[in-house]
Amino acid sequence: MPSALQLAAGNPALEERVRACRKLLSRRALMGAAASAVPVPGLDWVTDAALLTRLLPEINSAFGLTPDQLARLPHHQRDRVQKAVSTVGSVVIGRMVTRDVVIRLGRTVGIRMTSKQAAKYVPLAGQAVAALMGYAALRYLGEEHIKDCVRVVREARLALPAPEPKLLR
Repeated sequence: MPSALQLAAGNPALEERVRACRKLLSRRALMGAAASAVPVPGLDWVTDAALLTRLLPEINSAFGLTPDQLARLPHHQRDRVQKAVSTVGSVVIGRMVTRDVVIRLGRTVGIRMTSKQAAKYVPLAGQAVAALMGYAALRYLGEEHIKDCVRVVREARLALPAPEPKLLR
């Protein structure tokens, strides 16, 4: 399976957007990993859901795929985007990202998350494993979403919006 950068190959603007989103994703995954290491029941789930609820719309925005951005597109282009979204099969592109949507996404990595809960109660080594698993789970979900966004942008031949200063930090 190709990475998001490989999918964006040949389009420098798209490649740069992927890099910026990955940088954002790495920072958020580190925050999630820190929460995963704390042996408080459910703290990591709540933190991961909160992080994803904010992260996924930011990634959508970077690619011009938020509900507001799509509503401003001409009708024919909006149709192309909707067809591309249905082809890709994403549940978060062009939609409001709610807790229910995040829970649906979380099922993708559910076994890892359950193992993470059990591991965190083993002193030190278990907390390190839980943090690593939390980081990996968020990175996986975020990277898959970035790939979906790249596929939709390429398939729908969508122009990227101007980069947001917040994303490029």
